[in-house]
Amino acid sequence: MGERGTGEERRALRSVDLARAAGISTQQVRNYEEAGILPPADRTASGYRLFTSRHRAALLTYRALTKGYGFDPARRILHAVHAGEVPAALALVNESHATLHEQRRSLHAASDALTATAERAPEESAPSHSALRIGELAHQLRLRPSALRVWESAGLLTPRREPVTGYRRYGPAEIRDARLIALLRQSRYPLPQIRTVLGGLRESGSTAELRAALAHRAQELTTRTTAMLEGSGALYAYLRDHGPSCGEPA
Repeated sequence: MGERGTGEERRALRSVDLARAAGISTQQVRNYEEAGILPPADRTASGYRLFTSRHRAALLTYRALTKGYGFDPARRILHAVHAGEVPAALALVNESHATLHEQRRSLHAASDALTATAERAPEESAPSHSALRIGELAHQLRLRPSALRVWESAGLLTPRREPVTGYRRYGPAEIRDARLIALLRQSRYPLPQIRTVLGGLRESGSTAELRAALAHRAQELTTRTTAMLEGSGALYAYLRDHGPSCGEPA
């Protein structure tokens, strides 16, 4: 661990000094301290916060963590560190990496399934009977019927209605599209992007947009992985230099 209590580490910094270092407002600095993202700060007799280089390091570590892990996980990680619960903080890091790994596995599985589904004719992708009601289709896709209604409201599905009852009936084309949407949503694609993919399939049978969407998602995961490595490095340096005593007041 790094040496603690040195003159450099104890030198008082103002809120504005930390704000300038991280490119944020002084109010954000105060909010971060109150949220436990920064270790507790000493106060002057008049109530002004006295920050140190350790607070500056905590702030820059948080900013690095947010790029890969997201704002809430980064907050929880540093809150645990400053509460003296380093194992809990590292467990949160592991949890985020495990989630990313599952997303990448899901993407690979979705890539194979999406391509196979898209390249089959709607009739081949649908069950032997001609149409399904909303509950039946939701059951097949392991979804709630409300998800299908949301996709319909977004213009992604257009099931026909039974003349007398008004019940939705999903034919072969709608069933294929619902399966594609379900797979894309599992890979966290936004609805507008899915609309573009479906448009290409419906208009020309092209899978170009589909392949582009998959490639874009793969690049997003790679970018996030790199950012997580950067954040992990910053966290390691922070623990090395300010580690076990992070729960103590500055």
